[in-house]
Amino acid sequence: MALRESDPAEVGGYHIEDRLGSGGMGVVYLARSASGRRLAIKVVHGQYADDDEFRARFRREVAAARRVSGAFTAPVVDADADAPRPWMATLYIPGSDLGTHVREHGPLPLPRLRELAAGLAEALRDIHHAGVVHRDLKPANVMLADDGPRVIDFGISRAAEFAASDALTQTGRVMGTPPFMSPEQFASPQDVGPAADIFSLGSVLTYAATRRGPFDSPSPYETALRVVEGEPEVSGVPDELLPLVRLCLEKEQKSRPAADELFTLLREGGLPGKRPVSGNDSPRFPRRTPGARPTEPTVTTWPEAARTEQAAALHRPGKPPTERNEPAPAPAGTPGPETERPRGRRGPLLVSAAVAAVLAAVVTTTVVLTPDEPAPAATPARGDLPDGWKPWATSAKAPPGSERVLGGTDASLKSCAALGDSLVCAGADLMATRFGLADGRNTWSRPVDPTPNGTSGDQGAIIGTVEGRVYAYEADEREDPDGGIPTRYSVEALAAGTGKVLWRTRTGDGVSATVPDSSQGAATAVPEGVVTFFGAQGDEYALLDAGNGEVRWRRPKPDTEGDCMLRSAAGRAYLVCATWPDDRKASRTTVSRIDPATGKARWTVEAKGTLEVLGQHDGRLVLADAFTADRGLTLIDVSSHVLTVRRLAQPRPETASAYLVRGTLYFTRSSGAVRAVSPRTGRTLWETNSSVEQQGPPAASADHVYFASPSGRLAAVNARTGKVEATRPGRDDGGRADSMLATSGAPPVLVGDALYVPYGVRSVYSVDVRDL
Repeated sequence: MALRESDPAEVGGYHIEDRLGSGGMGVVYLARSASGRRLAIKVVHGQYADDDEFRARFRREVAAARRVSGAFTAPVVDADADAPRPWMATLYIPGSDLGTHVREHGPLPLPRLRELAAGLAEALRDIHHAGVVHRDLKPANVMLADDGPRVIDFGISRAAEFAASDALTQTGRVMGTPPFMSPEQFASPQDVGPAADIFSLGSVLTYAATRRGPFDSPSPYETALRVVEGEPEVSGVPDELLPLVRLCLEKEQKSRPAADELFTLLREGGLPGKRPVSGNDSPRFPRRTPGARPTEPTVTTWPEAARTEQAAALHRPGKPPTERNEPAPAPAGTPGPETERPRGRRGPLLVSAAVAAVLAAVVTTTVVLTPDEPAPAATPARGDLPDGWKPWATSAKAPPGSERVLGGTDASLKSCAALGDSLVCAGADLMATRFGLADGRNTWSRPVDPTPNGTSGDQGAIIGTVEGRVYAYEADEREDPDGGIPTRYSVEALAAGTGKVLWRTRTGDGVSATVPDSSQGAATAVPEGVVTFFGAQGDEYALLDAGNGEVRWRRPKPDTEGDCMLRSAAGRAYLVCATWPDDRKASRTTVSRIDPATGKARWTVEAKGTLEVLGQHDGRLVLADAFTADRGLTLIDVSSHVLTVRRLAQPRPETASAYLVRGTLYFTRSSGAVRAVSPRTGRTLWETNSSVEQQGPPAASADHVYFASPSGRLAAVNARTGKVEATRPGRDDGGRADSMLATSGAPPVLVGDALYVPYGVRSVYSVDVRDL
């Protein structure tokens, strides 16, 4: 980075050669001593020089860095905290920081992860033995040197023995980088000790293994909430390191091991046992089994491409989106599905105070958040059944004026969702209808069209759910003397338990208005509310506020020769627009992440093909081509926006539907054929015939996948092997004449061990999956 005219020629007698980078607190230069040794000199910005508290912090940073100078840090060579602009010189470490390396090259392979884990455990051991708590261990503060990782930047560290009485942390400030902070740093900063660094180590290792942190969120508020009480997202961490990472991420400080215990564990290659929550007992670390590979690090040179001439303590922006083609993997035999996310444990921590502190914090280091991937709702524990549950089968009554029961069209439900003690479904002229999870009682129903006239009709669909509310749509058709069938469309928020309308917002009125049907990509739900196409022509999209339905913003739909759809994944809304030239092979799709605050695109990535969003997995959007079977998968990293084309080991079956469920991609055909594929590698996990014709989207638990037909036929397939382990015959007892015309209905809904299967004419039955 070129020097500027305002940069000094020397600092403290050291000749300045280059500018390495600049951050919120200062500038870091590359300098050279009289003997020729290269140094990194951190010079504080002038506006902080008159701040006595800042100078005190800088003195402490210098003192802490001197105390821990050694093989695992950047040794301090010289410093002057009393200079007009305070500065500190450390040995220059050529290489990149961990954050930059992972952004540019992807997650570390297992051998590198073992080296990193052992090196950081050893570094923390020495830091803690020196009586220092780092308090800001994060990827940007880990340098990947040739001889192993180095921990840098002790700007907010403190002596462990003075933790409780440290005046500089009693001012209401929360210090650190939220995605890599410990629960106690939010809830009780005065109690922060060495265990906080261990928690941060678990987060850093998760990032290095998956390119995302275990508590990532787009806002400090959400991040604080997840760190304090949420479950860590650790899917993708190799099995060998997963027990160690989980141990580091224990909410209770005393449940985490000390740094020297971690180093012993890594050196001996054992797996950690459960550490007691209280007491001073050391956890037991079983020895590795005979023949197991030890995890003691070996010195390995990092890739030359990873080395950058940059500041050790600064965070460098990521690269712009690029497109990469990756070779097709060799077909696998029958590997198991990808690692499931473990369920965490919640402790009695002060969440509200912690979150409020974050929002009011004056953070002394850059707050770096890796966005996009809030953790999905945890799957209910196996063995759970709703209170009072018993097997049941129930039908919802047809809405008044409906002509659909024997009218030659599909009268099956199209979508269902479980909320509290309710199963709410929609479809077949029903805006929404409620069944009791325990007994199936159909307590209320609302028609899509409140004033039916028999002209046509709308199916109805659940747009989304949130906190006991369900979003659905109303379509009020009216006669038009000039011809056509104008319709007034509205989105409604309903109380799941009672069906009460909490708010109603009109989204379009007229012949050209767009029905806000989520199944057609015209509306989607996010935590902030409902994003839907809007206006008399459907040429805008808008956000309806979750609380009151008010239109928070409106944006014009892009002018394209194709079509646009609204989709959501991991709680984020996306506008997906495809351009369709005469040659389908030349089609292009743009994917834009919608900013919920403004409606503007936070980022846009263009890809080849006519793509549909299947969901999000492992920090990436997963998309498949709707028309070309041999194109494979398109993956978009939601943090770096890097696009990857993932070739499939086997081409997508012709006419197959694609569904992403619990991290596995399923290609299904109406004949009952199913192929399970890993979206991360493109490998085929297994193939089978479920024996379920016209199967729709599956439901999945940790060990089984469930497929159902419109007639209610059910199959339970082993998620690991693909073996069909149980079936139930169809039970379409509605007596309809259109069963041969029925397409796939609503997917089954799994709540613990209770499975709810929509079938027939507005009907649902429930079964305990253990009895299949």
